[in-house]
Amino acid sequence: MAFNYDKYLRVNKMPTLWCWGCGDGVILKATIRAIEKMGWDMNDVCVVSGIGCSGRFSSYIDCNTVHTTHGRTVAYATGIKLANPDKHVIVVAGDGDGLAIGGNHTIHGCRRNIDLNFILINNFIYGLTNSQTSPTTPQGMWSVTMKQGNIDPTFNASGLAMGAGASFVARESMIDPKKLEKILVKAFSHKGFSFVEVLSNCHINLGRKNKMANAMENLAWIDSITVPVRKFDALSEEEKAQKLPTGVLRQVEQPEYCDLYDRVIEAAQGKGAKITRADFDNKI
Repeated sequence: MAFNYDKYLRVNKMPTLWCWGCGDGVILKATIRAIEKMGWDMNDVCVVSGIGCSGRFSSYIDCNTVHTTHGRTVAYATGIKLANPDKHVIVVAGDGDGLAIGGNHTIHGCRRNIDLNFILINNFIYGLTNSQTSPTTPQGMWSVTMKQGNIDPTFNASGLAMGAGASFVARESMIDPKKLEKILVKAFSHKGFSFVEVLSNCHINLGRKNKMANAMENLAWIDSITVPVRKFDALSEEEKAQKLPTGVLRQVEQPEYCDLYDRVIEAAQGKGAKITRADFDNKI
């Protein structure tokens, strides 16, 4: 029997405004299936999205939603989670939204290890605003702000999340929706900051000017630059420089921020002990 997406969607908002062939719809459906696998009540789910193509997530999914200002998804989501620690908060942002104007909020969300599920849709370009260079645009590629080829070094989004301290980091593409769904279930099951980078196509504003004239050519390029993490580990350093590993890249157990904040409140009220360095196993 076919999966019934209608009960999870605001069907009055259909059809979507995403371009034909856009990967955002695949990611939305994988997210919905992962939510169902988790058994979450949609009244207990909040999706926070920002500005850009990915910002439409909060328009289409039928749960508590917040469509925030540019780059402020993690800031809004942090407040929502602290006020409602028993709810499931999902952040959806693009590479420009989450790594450029919102980069500061992203790294501090990772650092705090607050229990948020951050889906970063990386299509390597500012798609909605017509093709400006984003932090993840590959060097040498055309954009309207780098018409002779991008000279900016390219951010490794998942590497940044790991460096900032996120306790769960994964990367997957939307080429295999079932594999993406499984990664999202793992992320949603993890207590702490879960960062899932999803590589997606923007054949309209990235592909057509970079010899990828349609969605399938754009997806073939994504497939050519990705490799499962186990195979990646066996590559030479020179080969690794040309590939992005996919799968779960980091998963560790660390104190979660909302739990620690509850202890701060209890200590201030004289109901518990103050937090000391020993609570963190003397980690620097």
